[in-house]
Parts: sequence; structure tokens; C-alpha cells
Amino acid sequence: MKISNIMVSVDLGAAAADRVQLAASLAERFEAKLTGVAARAVLAPMPIGDMLEVERIWAIEERLADEQLAAAKALFAREARAAPRSEWRAAPTNPLAYLAGQARAADLVVVGRHGPADGDPGPMGVPAGPLLMEAGRPVLIAPPGVETIAARRIVVAWKDTREARRAVHDALPLLTRAEAVQVAVVGPEADREGAEDVAAYLSGHCVGVTTHLLHKPEIGTADEILRFAQRADADLIVMGAYGHSRLREWVFGGATRDILTTTPVCCLMSH
Repeated sequence: MKISNIMVSVDLGAAAADRVQLAASLAERFEAKLTGVAARAVLAPMPIGDMLEVERIWAIEERLADEQLAAAKALFAREARAAPRSEWRAAPTNPLAYLAGQARAADLVVVGRHGPADGDPGPMGVPAGPLLMEAGRPVLIAPPGVETIAARRIVVAWKDTREARRAVHDALPLLTRAEAVQVAVVGPEADREGAEDVAAYLSGHCVGVTTHLLHKPEIGTADEILRFAQRADADLIVMGAYGHSRLREWVFGGATRDILTTTPVCCLMSH
């Protein structure tokens, strides 16, 4: 399998430059195009009172959106130099909806981790969780401060579900280039999750793989996965994303939610 187009979410938050550099390094490794994507909704004033004042406020908001999108474009151009070729897409609209739509042209979408201590990415920030549910593409969550990814040692957090199967398939371009892949299953029924079948599937793609059944985790599932990844010296986790919509908001399972907000290493998720 080939990765031909990597798409990265660009905002003006503190972690944006690191994220673009990481995506550019992946594009360089796969000789892929890197597409930077940014959007900034124009906040419309309430159409009441003095209409001249309403128009003035609207013009200010339009100008601010244009300036911020231009700043994001400049940041992308500066930090994406490692990519063999690049493209820029931007619009004055909702960032999440715009990126989810543009993802139709991507093999992989890179977004930032939005944890409680990660700072505010600003009005162009795209939350990883809702994007996972909408994009229909694998999403790579990049923690702040991570500028590159070797993906030589990868942990697959396996659960015998459609989402995990999709994630393993989507990650094949990375898995087939890894030096070591470890399939980890967490929980008392770990031996019933089909880990050996997953290992055989990956071996059929010339992946060097081992399986690890963690029957009695001492801590929560997400923490156990992250601790295992640390012991394995992995810089990438591959896993399915589990969530559903409730009253137009996405509600995520515990492990998915915790990984989205706390993972210290890159995580490739599929839904």
C-alpha cells in the first residue's frame, strides 16, 4: 500500500509548527504530497440595532479571518519544507467540517492532541475525536513537542472489533516499514480476541510481529496501553476509535477518550 497524500491541520496554536514538521517528515519518507488545511469561521454579529455598525463588525471579522488564514499559510510554507511537494487549502468556514470534507483527498490526516494542558489552538483548531468520526480516513494524533516520527517500533492496541481491524489495515504502509510490531491485547478475555490471527495477517505482509496478552492490567486500559508502549520504546500506537453521537456531540469510550487527550506518543486511529 502507498501513502500519496498526507493532510495536516494547521492552526496558530503553540504546537502547530511541530505538527507540520512531523507531517512533512512523513511526506518525505513516503515521497508523498503534503496538503496543509486551515479554516476559520467568520463570526457573524447579531443583525439587530444599527445596521451600519453590524456591517462594520462583519467587515472586521472578515478581515481578521483573512489575516489568520494568511498567517497559517505562511507557517505551513515555512515548516513544510521537508515535504517533496505541497499544496495549500483554506476557507473562511468551520474548521472541523472543512477538514473532514477535504479528507476525501487524503490517505492520512494529521491533527494535534487537545489535552487539558495542551493550550488553546485558537479558532482554527480541529478536535481529533469528532474528526475521527466524520473524516472516514485514518487520523494521526500528534502530541505537542513531537516534530518527527520514525515509526520503527509500533504497538497495535488490539480489540477484535471493526474499528481495530480498520486501523490495522489503514496502518499497513507504516507497519510494513517498522522494525518491530507488537500486538497488545488488554483485559481478562485477552486470549479470545484473535491476536494470533492478527499476527498471522501482518506476517503475511512481511511484518515482524509478536503478540502480548495483558490479562490482568493493574491500571486502566488506556494507561496500560501507554505503559506497554513506553516499555516497548514505541513511538506509534495503532488502535481503533470508539464513539457515538449523542445530541450532536461525540461521546467516546474511556480508552479512546483518554488516549486522545493524554497520549505522549503519536497514535494512528481509525473509526
